[in-house]
Amino acid sequence: MRPKPSIHAGAKLRDPVRNASAVGLPHHILVAHDFSETAERALKYAIELASKLGARITIVHAYELPSYGYPDGLAFTAEIVENIQRTSEEGLHAVVAEARRPGLQVNERLRQGPAWSEIDATAKEIEADLIVMGTHGRRGFSRALLGSVAEKVVRTAPCPVLTVRGSEEAR
Repeated sequence: MRPKPSIHAGAKLRDPVRNASAVGLPHHILVAHDFSETAERALKYAIELASKLGARITIVHAYELPSYGYPDGLAFTAEIVENIQRTSEEGLHAVVAEARRPGLQVNERLRQGPAWSEIDATAKEIEADLIVMGTHGRRGFSRALLGSVAEKVVRTAPCPVLTVRGSEEAR
């Protein structure tokens, strides 16, 4: 339920969309991006929302070094690690460049680690008011096998989370 504005003698009513922080609307939106079509849909939603609210956006991408359950783990050369980081950086720069609009502040964060925990940590660091992220809508075995980053973020985030479902083809 939306709070009613209080009216004082001589006070002007303010547009709550223009004065987002007065009614608790977000002024800093964190967008989690994994370079998927679903993440692009979530980013477009966040851009539209941020434009209407006068909010700024930070786009975060988290990457992990793969491990496949070997007893001693995998040995990564510096070249492999640098390649994963460079590819992630380039992808994030491209996403941010595409997201930029006149009058919209867009920042980026590249993180290494499990996506859900890096999204949460970034939200805390930047004091995000809202996290926007895509959800692939997996069910059954594939969800059990892969887990749900969106579900973990919803359960652990320091602020509200808005999930945007992918298209039917993307699921």
